[in-house]
Amino acid sequence: MKAVLRTRSLPALLLAALLLLLVTAPAPGAGAATGVKADTSVSTIAEALRKGPVYVDPAASGELTAAGADALAREIKDANKPLFIAVLPAGYPTRNLFSALRTATGVTGLYAVRLGDRFDARADSSVLPRTAVRNLVASVQGEDTRTQLADFTHRALANMGGHAPASWGSSGPGGSGVSGTALITTAAVLVAGGAGAYALVRRNRRRRDEKQRAALDRLRVVVDEDITAFGEELDRLDFHPAEAGADDAMRADYERALDAYEQAKQRMAEARRPEDVRTVTEALEDGRFSLALLAARREGRPLPERRPPCFFDPRHGPSVTDAAWTPPGGAPREVPVCAADATRLADGRDPVIREVDTDLGRRPYWDAGPAYGPWAGGYFGGGILPGLLVGTVLGGMMATPSYAADYGSGHGESGGDFGGFQGGDVSGADFDPGDFQGGFGDGGGFDGGGDGGGDFGGGF
Repeated sequence: MKAVLRTRSLPALLLAALLLLLVTAPAPGAGAATGVKADTSVSTIAEALRKGPVYVDPAASGELTAAGADALAREIKDANKPLFIAVLPAGYPTRNLFSALRTATGVTGLYAVRLGDRFDARADSSVLPRTAVRNLVASVQGEDTRTQLADFTHRALANMGGHAPASWGSSGPGGSGVSGTALITTAAVLVAGGAGAYALVRRNRRRRDEKQRAALDRLRVVVDEDITAFGEELDRLDFHPAEAGADDAMRADYERALDAYEQAKQRMAEARRPEDVRTVTEALEDGRFSLALLAARREGRPLPERRPPCFFDPRHGPSVTDAAWTPPGGAPREVPVCAADATRLADGRDPVIREVDTDLGRRPYWDAGPAYGPWAGGYFGGGILPGLLVGTVLGGMMATPSYAADYGSGHGESGGDFGGFQGGDVSGADFDPGDFQGGFGDGGGFDGGGDGGGDFGGGF
């Protein structure tokens, strides 16, 4: 139903956009506004960001000079990326700031806000995975405004996907305005080409959906093997909550393992895209750690620390150490390994590697294609996976913007369905609000506390 509504509403959206262009365009010879009231509205900030990538509120002009703002804007435009930066005064209201700004701007992208001496950012998952946004924000905390925004911009541009919005080329500070005749001509061209352009968007969206369905079908075989293997582990455990020696801690471990098994089956049944698989393998990883805790309690051993699964095959269970390993033609790196694979490597033997079916035959999962990014991401999380996969086929794919567009976050947080909108596209209010919520104080290890309001989770 959502897709039908989008299709029917396209002509109306085109006409509305054209009318807005005609109504809001400056009169011939009129320059762009250079300042606004100190209590700037979100709509005013959004209007400025539709015209250029950097906005500095007059009340925060001491934080970033005009020359500094211009330098940032040039870097962003030269990179052709949808990065939006706003510098606001310390007292600016923060409640729902990001979601309101994203709605008012209406452009899919990465939004960064420096507010007083604090900083945070949010992005559509099709532009940059949520985990990547958090890591970038954390990497620049504590810096002064100019250094912070420069560092964030440079690092974000190297990682994000999408393209700059077309509206940035229409006008800028000190622009000379656009004539009514030019607007009418532009409107005529847009209307004439709208049907053909939308047909192309629909065809590309259909091809993308077909590609994702095919990838999920192949991935489903591997995930079903994982679920079956975990179920067999539960059967071999032969634990009974009422058995002699069982205590509440053991029963809690066992219950968590059973819950993880049921969650994995349910989430796999509900999966519609490759990135949906991430929550399945997350559940399996959690369940296997619960079994490791239960086994230690039953045997009277010290409880194991929480570690990622064995890199070579997550079905081996939680790793017990890190070991040096060099993939064929790659560079050496430390990977988490189970006890059996650690022994094999120490003896100079090959580890037991998880292989999957590909068009070229059986291959290690890291050489099997981009659909395995979400699968691996659920097991290993976004923090360590890129380092483990450097130099592999999957690692190379996950480093490209097209990977995030095709398969969601993969090694980060799962994104929502943006209806095919990519970075820089005008989607209006059609975005996942979850991408623009949370932040400081959300339990993610960031600076926090405060009043608990707004997108910044109380950090402001």
